Amino acid sequence: MRSAHCREPAHPERGRAVAEEVGGRWVALDVADSASVAAAAKDVAAHEGRLDVLVNNAGVTGPFKEAADVTGEDARAVYEVNVLGVVRTTHAFLPLLRASADPRVVNVTSGLGSQTLTHDPERVEHSVVSPLYTSSKAAVTMLTTQYARGVEGVRFNAADPGYTATDLNHHTGTQTVTEGTDAIVALATEDASAGTGRAVDREGPLPW
Repeated sequence: MRSAHCREPAHPERGRAVAEEVGGRWVALDVADSASVAAAAKDVAAHEGRLDVLVNNAGVTGPFKEAADVTGEDARAVYEVNVLGVVRTTHAFLPLLRASADPRVVNVTSGLGSQTLTHDPERVEHSVVSPLYTSSKAAVTMLTTQYARGVEGVRFNAADPGYTATDLNHHTGTQTVTEGTDAIVALATEDASAGTGRAVDREGPLPW
């Protein structure tokens, strides 16, 4: 089975419709809720028995406010989904991944978490000031490399979709969803010889 995760949607009928369209099965999953994550893993274990690909895609931007006004509670809310969600879901689904002949985890990161890109005035990432989202994505990239080094038998890689038109940015992104998923799909479907512990976008390696 191949699967992706997100926060449990406000409109589950949309998730069911998409799952039916692609020949999949919809499973409710809120990455900020340990009980929900455990229930989802139990559901997949009962129905499919294994997981070939886990895509950790859930993400929130957090409040739009001045950097000086960001609070600890603001940070907790963002990291609960963007970082701890990756840890919770990876931990819960590892037994199912290990039942696969070629298990893969794709963590969705962002160039906004790259020091190289955010310090380059020629890049759009340089113009963004969003302490919580950017730092959470830096954490996701590092989690990816650490899992890759510490978990044997499972490939972990990270993908930066780029500035893609989605609900997260009110569809202001300059890329289509298809373009934004190029790197994710490539990592999810590539041969095992491609390796582990990498961070890429649709153009190639993502600079740190």
